[in-house]
Amino acid sequence: MLSAPNPQKFPSANLETETFDPTTKFIRISPKNVNEPFFGHTGANRFDDSTCVYGTSYMGFTLHCAFAETVLHNEVADPVNGFLIPSYELGRRFVITFDGSSVVLAKLCGIPLKRLGGDGSLSTVLPYDVPQAWGQAVYAHPKKVDGILYVSRHLNTEQAVVLFEDRAKSKVHMTSATPFPKYAGSANVLVDFNVTPS
Repeated sequence: MLSAPNPQKFPSANLETETFDPTTKFIRISPKNVNEPFFGHTGANRFDDSTCVYGTSYMGFTLHCAFAETVLHNEVADPVNGFLIPSYELGRRFVITFDGSSVVLAKLCGIPLKRLGGDGSLSTVLPYDVPQAWGQAVYAHPKKVDGILYVSRHLNTEQAVVLFEDRAKSKVHMTSATPFPKYAGSANVLVDFNVTPS
């Protein structure tokens, strides 16, 4: 069973990182078309700070991942008919792309995660108290990373990203906000996930 990181040992752990360029990598689906990336302070999401000291912003590397992690986050597909999503719900979403300077992410997946004492349930376990403890431990690590790279819960063939506000906000900037139905590839996403607008 996954447990929280040891607060005495984790600061000395070898935290493996990877550097990403937001210009070519990050994509987000949001109901907002301004002030993106949006950093939440609710403490309600997987790697949030439960004390709300720092904000977080979640995004993917592909449109499919961003769609699964947002629009389909709380949906359960009918195995035959797929997802029935209201058209207004699709229409109110924007696909956000970014530019900026490189960000450094802690790798909480694969071999690096296993070496730290974690496992794949970090991306799936509920409630979020243990993943949030991992997020806080990574945030407090001496490497001062900009965020976390992890396996998407809702599209587990892909990786997703959470950024820490005070470190990444000045590095990642919105370049475009396109209504989801008008974004190139959106029709393919609906077909692939078997989504029918209602």
